[in-house]
Amino acid sequence: MPQRVNVSLPPVSKFITHLMRNIIFGLFFIAIALFIGMLGYHGFEHMSWIDAFANAAMILSGMGPLAPLVTFKGKLFAGLYALFSGLVFIAIIVIIFSPVIYRIFHKWHLEIDRDE
Repeated sequence: MPQRVNVSLPPVSKFITHLMRNIIFGLFFIAIALFIGMLGYHGFEHMSWIDAFANAAMILSGMGPLAPLVTFKGKLFAGLYALFSGLVFIAIIVIIFSPVIYRIFHKWHLEIDRDE
């Protein structure tokens, strides 16, 4: 029979610190992904920086581009950027909410141990 280890949840202050750190990481990754999109739209579609920002932000948020794409390279970039954005969105959500998910699973596991 395995030995039980009595483990409690980390303090709320540590949880908040971890959550804030992950939110900052998430925002940093969003900024990088947005900058990649801006560079692509500016370079391949010759959009102004503000139009490139708007299109990249719309793609990154899952809404779709604002301006019609006219060049082959721009259309190819937009398709690849949309695929990249979908994966980035999922990864950032996981990064930001991992402390919350960890805390929920940890609490759930402690409740199961008490019931046995």
